[in-house]
Amino acid sequence: MTERLYYQDCYLRDFRAQVIETADEGRRVYLDRTAFYPTSGGQPFDTGTLGAANVIDVIDEEDRMAHVLDTSISAGEITGQINWERRFDHMQQHSGQHLLSAVLEDLFKISTVSFHLGSEVSTIDITAPAITGVQIERVEDRCAEIVREARPLTITFEDGTAGLGLRKESQRSGTLRVIAIDRIDRSACGGTHLRSTAEIGPVFVRKTEKIRGNIRLEFVCGLRALRHARADFRTLQEVSRQLSAPAAETPAVVAAQFERVKTLEKSNQRLASELAQREGRELWDATARGPDGIRRITQHGPIDDATRTRAQAFVAQGKAVFLVVSANPPSVLLAASADSGIHAGDRVKAAVTSAGGRGGGNQALAQGSLPASADVAALATSLL
Repeated sequence: MTERLYYQDCYLRDFRAQVIETADEGRRVYLDRTAFYPTSGGQPFDTGTLGAANVIDVIDEEDRMAHVLDTSISAGEITGQINWERRFDHMQQHSGQHLLSAVLEDLFKISTVSFHLGSEVSTIDITAPAITGVQIERVEDRCAEIVREARPLTITFEDGTAGLGLRKESQRSGTLRVIAIDRIDRSACGGTHLRSTAEIGPVFVRKTEKIRGNIRLEFVCGLRALRHARADFRTLQEVSRQLSAPAAETPAVVAAQFERVKTLEKSNQRLASELAQREGRELWDATARGPDGIRRITQHGPIDDATRTRAQAFVAQGKAVFLVVSANPPSVLLAASADSGIHAGDRVKAAVTSAGGRGGGNQALAQGSLPASADVAALATSLL
């Protein structure tokens, strides 16, 4: 059995232990005692070193813990050292999560059903169909008050059969490890935690989204919150500089620019359509009739809205067929006038299907895609 030193002292950064078993040529190690936290309860594992080896994973195997290393070590006594920057970050996020969940419960009777501590942000899923911006601000303000009060966080080990007054009932039996935030929370938890709410620092909710009938809150605490706030401010400064507007006015300026862009895009689409129609008519005038009186033209290039409009304008003049051939991706578009005697949909479907592709359409316009190995040039000849 591995003695879990972090259960009692989350601030322990280095320790001595005996290597009692190794596997995977000395790269999977079992110790008699460890300060390394394994992935569990939504919190990732600790990193650090065992001797000269880097710890790259820590796995909870119930009674013992496996330390996965980047190089092999031998049996005997060894020194372990925790990556303190990562550990303290995890402690800030996890203790911050307990505080955030407790405040949600205290203010709005909203329960937390799951927690995930990520490398950049953390999330909790809460049992609420919706949560407003005003509610989130109240939660953040209340968290800030409790952080300012420097309330103690304590770790105790208590009998699970007793009435423990936990925020969320534990499914475990026997002795429970209870993390308490003075006067607001008691939760069964095996994770690493701070000694005081003062160390949590700011708690910011960054995003909300609906997840399977619940709401997922994305949040950051402590130094993460500071880094995110700093990055957000720099982004806002740059946007403000680009727009030549005060930071407070950038939302209105961006909204106005967005509306202007939408207006310009609509105008551009209209002009592009008018140009394509004109080009189609001019191409019809410049194309000689064939022996059967039908004007035929083939163009090579991408198939897009302008191409379709040009093709339709061409055949709208009567007695005409317009074929577009694209090499990348291999595809074809065929437009035919009603008096051409050609059903574009039937002809394209037959041609591309025989070449292993897919396509179809109506009498006037059809399109098909082809496999990369298809002979597009030969297929184009058959379409005309």
